[in-house]
Amino acid sequence: MARYLYRLARGSFRHRRLVLAVWLLALILLGLGASTLSKPSSDKFSIPGIEAQKAIDLLGQKFPTVSADGAQALVVFQAPSGQILDTPADRTAIAAAVTKLGTLPSVSSVSDPFAAKAVSDDKTIALATVTYTVQASELKPAELDALNAAPDAARSAGLSVTVGGDAIAAGGAGGASGEVIGVAVGAIVLAITFGSLVAAGLPLLTALIGVGVGLAGLFTLSHWVQLSSTAPVLALMLGLAVGIDYALFIISRYRHELIAGRDPEDAIGRAAGTAGSAVVFAGLTVLIALAGLSVVGIPFLTVMGLAAAGTVAMAVLIALTLLPALLGFSGRKVIGARVPLVRRPDYDDESPAARPSVGRRWVGLVLRHRWPAVIAGVVVLAVIAIPLTALRTALPDNGTAAPGSPARVAYDLIAKGFGPGVNGPLTVVLTGTPEQLKATSPDVSKRIAALPDVLAVSPATPNKAGDTMILPVIPKSGPSSEATKTLVGSIRKLQDPLAADDKVQLYVTGQTAVQIDVSSKLSSALPVYLVVVIGLAFVLLLLVFRSILVPIKAALGFLLTIGSTFGALVAVYQWGWLSFIFGVSQPAPIVAFLPIIVIAILFGLAMDYQVFLVSRMREEYSHGADAEQAVATGFRHGARVVTAAAIIMTAVFSGFILSSDDIISSIGFALGFGVLVDAFVVRMTIVPAVLGLVGDAAWWLPRWLDRVLPNVDVEGSKLLSELSDPEPQDELMPVH
Repeated sequence: MARYLYRLARGSFRHRRLVLAVWLLALILLGLGASTLSKPSSDKFSIPGIEAQKAIDLLGQKFPTVSADGAQALVVFQAPSGQILDTPADRTAIAAAVTKLGTLPSVSSVSDPFAAKAVSDDKTIALATVTYTVQASELKPAELDALNAAPDAARSAGLSVTVGGDAIAAGGAGGASGEVIGVAVGAIVLAITFGSLVAAGLPLLTALIGVGVGLAGLFTLSHWVQLSSTAPVLALMLGLAVGIDYALFIISRYRHELIAGRDPEDAIGRAAGTAGSAVVFAGLTVLIALAGLSVVGIPFLTVMGLAAAGTVAMAVLIALTLLPALLGFSGRKVIGARVPLVRRPDYDDESPAARPSVGRRWVGLVLRHRWPAVIAGVVVLAVIAIPLTALRTALPDNGTAAPGSPARVAYDLIAKGFGPGVNGPLTVVLTGTPEQLKATSPDVSKRIAALPDVLAVSPATPNKAGDTMILPVIPKSGPSSEATKTLVGSIRKLQDPLAADDKVQLYVTGQTAVQIDVSSKLSSALPVYLVVVIGLAFVLLLLVFRSILVPIKAALGFLLTIGSTFGALVAVYQWGWLSFIFGVSQPAPIVAFLPIIVIAILFGLAMDYQVFLVSRMREEYSHGADAEQAVATGFRHGARVVTAAAIIMTAVFSGFILSSDDIISSIGFALGFGVLVDAFVVRMTIVPAVLGLVGDAAWWLPRWLDRVLPNVDVEGSKLLSELSDPEPQDELMPVH
């Protein structure tokens, strides 16, 4: 591979105008495709195999007049302070609002509060339920504006009207200020790292082009593949981070070759054959982790994973082709055009006169105190992970919306007037012959009403054929409470005696049941995902390092990273610690699909740092250094660029914490915290300490396995030995 990358980079360098033209043409064509073929994103999703989805599909066939997964708007009418909703004028105003609501596009039904007896006991709050034929994600802004304007007659009559329900989604993607801040911090770190304006600007330029091509391609594909609103943001987030980092590693090695006296074309070839090989394998680990989301069997997660994987693949291709071409234009300017007030980091810190870099001093400290470093690192991360034991997952509802928002105000008024369960009703579906249903449905209703946490059970409503009935059930507890989850399970257990008598089939569906089933599906899929992804990554790391211990240590270190990341996530977003710093308006359970997405991305990035840092140690060991010296020298060579990469990634991810969308904000926090912990505590503290403890055993591989495994030569040792001139000394890049 190293030889192929060497030739590819030199070819791109030599034909730089053609390479640049091809990438710009791709950007233009895909941009045109995105502008003409893209379709709006949608958060509509189905989860094959879950009971709630089976019931929704069944109702679509048997009971087409009922939209089980359709959006619901809950319109809350409140009397002025000290008054009640009992005058003819109030009834007339509310009736006019209900009539207007019934004329809105995509509305299938509207309940009258007085006819449905949806008036609170103190007669201060009335509730009208608006049911749509489409999901909330499919409602257009104009339809939502019409929904909010429809009850204006009631407002004119002096009533307070608030619109809530799942049709009114809280939050939004927010502006681009967070991303801009992250990129700005990355630019500053690059300038300090390289001490050169040109060298600092190239990673940003290539990352932006890579993200542009990736997102344009993604939006073009949206003509045929349904994208969620989160998928492009996740692709942007990850594409920026890895795009900057991969270019950073290759440019660092290219500068080293230039300073050693190579001509620019040979220098980029060598950089691609060594650092470029590490980029390829690091990118493969990220791709494995993201593409592995497809094994979970949840379509919207598969699309999110593949979308992000596409931008990562684009970042690798850009780093191996476009970056060498741009370096061909800049030539030796990457070691010139110095940044004011920044000391150029191109000197040898092994010479007696040189001041030791921070990286060299740190690894020396760690190797002198190996056991304390390992114990301290593990204990600190274990303590941070303690809140993980209280992790609760759920899909977001309006009960977690920001206080004061219309969605949250309506939710609280409904809970006050009718009980929190009205915000998350359940739909029980019964199927069988008309005779069986007539005989069985009254008994089923009584059994459900007798269950704990049931507030009310409405009479069964049959379809025209009489072979399907629906029973609306109102829990006492809110949609995301554990009590409601238990209630859903209890209702489903009523199927057992029904099945024994071969009478009817019972299902539970509705938005609340869907949320519960999705959370359960994700939790059960997580172990399978971990086994598949970690297994594949173990094989890949085995090929890279030709060691048994190093891949095992990498996986165990990742468990520490994940534990501490989710511990911090629970403390901030679920418990509300430091919420004033991170802008958490409403502590709530963690979004159900967040853990598996964060694990996918963090695993790939953690293996990135493992490859970049430990491959240099392996290179030194293979060149004859003893085990401890290999750790120290390899760490010193990679410390500066790995530090810069970690800070850049943390900055990019942390910029998304400013998003008004709680999902994006929590993902940004988890990824930023996880990268920080993994890079500085696990990879740059625990890893060198453990390698120092085990010595030569770190690089042990059974002879039979050594003969079987192909030698991928990620360090490019064979390539360097084949080149005519001797390998130069590595550029030392001290950490300030």
